[in-house]
Amino acid sequence: MNWLSIFPRLFVAIVVGCIIGVERERKSRPAGMRTHVLVCVGAASIAILESMLLHDTLTLNILNENSGIGISVGRISAQVVSGIGFLGAGTILVSQKKIAGLTTAASLWNVACLGLAAGMGYHVLALSGCFVVIVTLMFMQRVVHVHAIKNVEVKFVHRKETLAFINDYFASVSIQVLDVDFHVENSADHNLYTNLYTLHLPEKMTYTDIVNHLSEHANVQSVRTRSV
Repeated sequence: MNWLSIFPRLFVAIVVGCIIGVERERKSRPAGMRTHVLVCVGAASIAILESMLLHDTLTLNILNENSGIGISVGRISAQVVSGIGFLGAGTILVSQKKIAGLTTAASLWNVACLGLAAGMGYHVLALSGCFVVIVTLMFMQRVVHVHAIKNVEVKFVHRKETLAFINDYFASVSIQVLDVDFHVENSADHNLYTNLYTLHLPEKMTYTDIVNHLSEHANVQSVRTRSV
């Protein structure tokens, strides 16, 4: 194996890592373009190494008919696929019961696998896999819209009147209240109530619609969404 066969494989690995990494970089994710390129090129290098070891082993067996030299194909590559987990774990953050970075960790794992494919010379597979990953990262969320569960925090005065307005609104647009947490702040003028709603939204409803509608009421002091 010479540079004429090695360089195209590394080049494909760079292209694949760069394309996926740029998408992550644009969204300010923990692992960006350089991380994805390095992972992909590293995985490709391991795959090339295995290919060279296999070639050299076959050559030695041909030259020495009774040598019985053997090699376990795929053992090093398997360590790449499993070992990339420590790097992916570094991109996963847990804050206030919210997990972030799982998608970036998955993209790193995919980049490692695609790098192995590129390093073994399967360029079509590597580029096709890159296309599928990019479509998944950039467009799937737009095509398949899933509401992330959020809390809606509403601060208001005049409890009885305002609660009737909020409950009537939720019922009119088929919003299900899954849970309510609340507390009261006492003051000389009036009590300030804070309700923290966990909601299940109908298909065409958005949290923006809820915030805009509730904020129009005179008794509502503030409305905001909070991630669960």
